[in-house]
Amino acid sequence: MSESTGTEATNQRQGIQSIEVGNRLLRALATNGRSMVLRDLARNAGMPAAKARRYLVSFMRMGLVEQDANTGRYDLGEFALELGLASLARLDPVRLAGPVLDDLCEHIGETVALAMWGNHGATCVRWVEAGGPVTVTLRTGVVLPLTSSATGLAFAAFYRSPYLRKMLDAEVQATAAARNSTPVAVLPALAVQLDEIRRHGIARASGSVTPGINGFSAPVFDHTGRMVAAITSLGIIGSFNLDWDSPMALSTKDAAAKLSRRLGHGGAEAIAVDEPSPAATASPETAVDVAAA
Repeated sequence: MSESTGTEATNQRQGIQSIEVGNRLLRALATNGRSMVLRDLARNAGMPAAKARRYLVSFMRMGLVEQDANTGRYDLGEFALELGLASLARLDPVRLAGPVLDDLCEHIGETVALAMWGNHGATCVRWVEAGGPVTVTLRTGVVLPLTSSATGLAFAAFYRSPYLRKMLDAEVQATAAARNSTPVAVLPALAVQLDEIRRHGIARASGSVTPGINGFSAPVFDHTGRMVAAITSLGIIGSFNLDWDSPMALSTKDAAAKLSRRLGHGGAEAIAVDEPSPAATASPETAVDVAAA
C-alpha cells in the first residue's frame, strides 16, 4: 500500500472531528425538547459559548438550526425536521421487530409473534418459535379474531380505523347469534374488557380460540402515537402465567415499548438496530398449531 493510500484510509477511519463536535449541539437541542439560550446550549454540549456560536452560525446557514430574532434562543431548523421525518418514514416495523422478537423469545422461552393490520384485519406477519419439547406455532398470514384472541383484542382496544369498527361490529353480531343473544347484550362485557386492556396496556386471552393456549399481546406505536403493530407471546396453560403483572406480561410490554421507541414513539432517542435473524419453524411432530393468538 502506498503512503498516500494509507493516509487516505486513516483519514476515512478518523472521520471529520469538527462535524462530530458540532453534532453535540444538535443532540443537545434534540434531547432538550425546547429552544435554548446560547449559554445553556453550549454547557449541555460541553464546549465554550464562543466555540458553540461558530458552529451554530454554520448550522443556521444549512437550515439545521434556527434562532428566534426576538429572544435569541436556538432551536432545530426546518432541514433538521425534514431529516427526522424522512428517517421516520423509512422505518420498517417488520424489519425492526426481528431482534426484538428474538430477544423476547430467548428471555421468556415461549413463541412470540408480530401482527399488523392488513386488508382482512389483524394479521400475523412474523413469528419466532421457542423450540421447546412442546411448541406453540403460528402461521404468517393468519388473520386473528378481534374479540377472542389476545392479538385481536389489542387491536380492538388501541387501533383506530373505520374498517376495524365494521369488523368488530360483525364479530359482535356473530358472537350474539352463536349465544342466541343480541349485540346489545354482548357489547357491555366487551366494553369492560377493552377498558381493562387499556388500563393495563396489554391484552390477554386464555384458551378462547385454541384450547390450552394462553397469550398476551401489547400494542406498538409509531412516532405519531398511532398503533402500527402488536407483539404477542404464547404458551401452554399451566406454564404460561396470565396474571396482569406476571413476568410474561411485563416482558411482552417491554418488548412492545422497545419496538415503539425504535419507531420514534416517545422521543427522538437514537437506537442502534441489528438485522433480524430468520424466524425458526416448528417440527410437525411437536407443534401445537394455533390458528389465532
